[in-house]
Amino acid sequence: MFENMNKSYENYLKAIYLISKKKKGGWVSNSEISDFLKIKPSSVTNMLYKLRELKLISWEPRQSLRLTSKGKYIAQEICANYNCLRNFFINILNLKDDSKLKQMCCEIEHHITPEVTSALNNLSLDNF
Repeated sequence: MFENMNKSYENYLKAIYLISKKKKGGWVSNSEISDFLKIKPSSVTNMLYKLRELKLISWEPRQSLRLTSKGKYIAQEICANYNCLRNFFINILNLKDDSKLKQMCCEIEHHITPEVTSALNNLSLDNF
């Protein structure tokens, strides 16, 4: 979706964003990310160094972190893509299996362009 941004980076940004929305001040810990993504804390730490290098998070080792404005923007776009796809699958295609919906949306959200998101958002049941 974003230039030179792989799916794994986007998944971390999305996770941090979703966790931070429930936290006062938006601060997120390594262990919260680890629990959310169901991965080892050491894997999270390795990714945090990469995200910090890209200026997508504000973080120092052994401290909580926050998304930068750039990181937050990317995470919000990914979440918007997910929601757009979910609405399309449920309201237009009439799909009901929630676990399959989540899996499909999580895979596709990284590949759609803003133009596709806009077109999907503009669809209505009246068009069919």
